[in-house]
Amino acid sequence: MTPAGTGEAPVLRHVEGLAGFLTLNRPRALNSLDHAMVRTVEEALVEWEADPTVRTVVLTGSGDRGLCAGGDVRAVYDDVRSAGGEAAAGASERFWHDEYRMNARIARFPKPYVAVMDGLVLGGGVGISAHGSVRVVTERSLVGMPETTIGFVPDVGGSYLLSRAPGELGTHLALTGSPVGPADALLCGLADHFLPSEALPELLTAVATEPASDVVERLATTPPPGRLADARGWIDQCYAADTVEEIVRRLRAAGVPEADAAADALATKSPTSLKVTLAALRRARELDSLEAVLRQEYRVSCAMLAVPDLVEGVRAQLVDKDRDPKWSPATLEEVAEADVERCFAPRPGRELELPSTGDGEH
Repeated sequence: MTPAGTGEAPVLRHVEGLAGFLTLNRPRALNSLDHAMVRTVEEALVEWEADPTVRTVVLTGSGDRGLCAGGDVRAVYDDVRSAGGEAAAGASERFWHDEYRMNARIARFPKPYVAVMDGLVLGGGVGISAHGSVRVVTERSLVGMPETTIGFVPDVGGSYLLSRAPGELGTHLALTGSPVGPADALLCGLADHFLPSEALPELLTAVATEPASDVVERLATTPPPGRLADARGWIDQCYAADTVEEIVRRLRAAGVPEADAAADALATKSPTSLKVTLAALRRARELDSLEAVLRQEYRVSCAMLAVPDLVEGVRAQLVDKDRDPKWSPATLEEVAEADVERCFAPRPGRELELPSTGDGEH
């Protein structure tokens, strides 16, 4: 698939000086990732890892709205609607399998991987950027994992990153699906450096001839203030609860307008997604590597294909755009613990296989 009106590839790649450049190039789709794009990125990383002339990899997005607004969940919706059953599940599982492999490869890439997280960076956009070694945000950045809004769960290693954010900040972001600006992205460990957007042209020029760390250190500055640091008190207290129901109760009782707003946001999300997401984050904290969390996410993502909320959420948000999903079950109380546990069950012969390294497979 090529972006409408350009006739160009959905991922542009070229080498300039010491740097290999990858540009996500579907601006009319906010650079959403499809299966072919994932494969192209991984192929480039494999090639450039072995090429001694390429010292740095740089990821950017075309257009002026953002790096990447996520994986192409509309394709998942279309698969389920047209093929249905096992055929649809197979296509989606293959996409996630290769996408998570790409996420793991980015995380262990042995050369600087500079992710320019300008504008919208959501869902799959976080996966292709926030596992990199040099993560740059600007004043235009909005970074988040909005999956509960469409009846899904944070994936692409998002549950790994959010489970390791300070206190309960990651739980707040995962359940509400709220994106954050540059200062809060830095606070939550989703980015490393703030550069004003006007400095990006210099960054992209200089990394072709200088070490990426030197360039970023020279150009980085302090971001505008964020919101989450001052909210740690009520966030950490409310989201430390063991159940989503208790989290909502604490939010309502906190006596803070922002906490009430968070409870209102949770009331619009898929109850199944909320409960599975909380379980995934708590389990991710106990897993010792990104690879282990990606394997867990793959089980959960594939299991969610059997839950009606994913198709319904995509319909409501991206297809009909009525913003009025009919979740099933409709309430938190109706979501059985057994249904949550089922999402984490092993899948013999259908588990995530990650790329091997010189030290053996992660």
